[in-house]
Amino acid sequence: MRLHLIGMPGAGKTTLGRALATAFELPFRDLDEEIVRSEGRSVADVFQADGEEYFRRREAEVLRVLLAQQPRLVLATGGGTPCFHNNLELLLETGLTLYLAVPVPELVRRLQHAAAARPLLARLPDAAALEARLSETLAYRQRFYDRAPLRCAAPTCTVEAVQHLLATYQASA
Repeated sequence: MRLHLIGMPGAGKTTLGRALATAFELPFRDLDEEIVRSEGRSVADVFQADGEEYFRRREAEVLRVLLAQQPRLVLATGGGTPCFHNNLELLLETGLTLYLAVPVPELVRRLQHAAAARPLLARLPDAAALEARLSETLAYRQRFYDRAPLRCAAPTCTVEAVQHLLATYQASA
């Protein structure tokens, strides 16, 4: 089984992904961590030195290598991963994709103290600007996220909720 988690920054993909991997006894991978390992530098450093376009190309390359090497895993993608280089199609073809849907006000609450460490949110002056950026980003990305066959909404997206979603999905397949 392969389970791919998609959603906005701060949606909880890494946190829930680790818990799901433990529950399902599967390897866990975080795509951003794989990029850091591959590049030998932080995501912020990649963005600063080479820009978003370079990052998105590397993200697609690392994703393809990872999926070729890992037939079973839980994967936490980056928030923008499904929106570039046909990554969503690859995710949909190679595993079950789960969208973690979190309302913008909750994302702001989760991210307001950590936004400086996230390249696309780093230079925003306050919570209002963060909320505006997240709303704009979600408006663009929603069409990609909505293609996931599974959806789990905060705050009820737990390991148990995902297990129930998977059981229901597999029973109807």
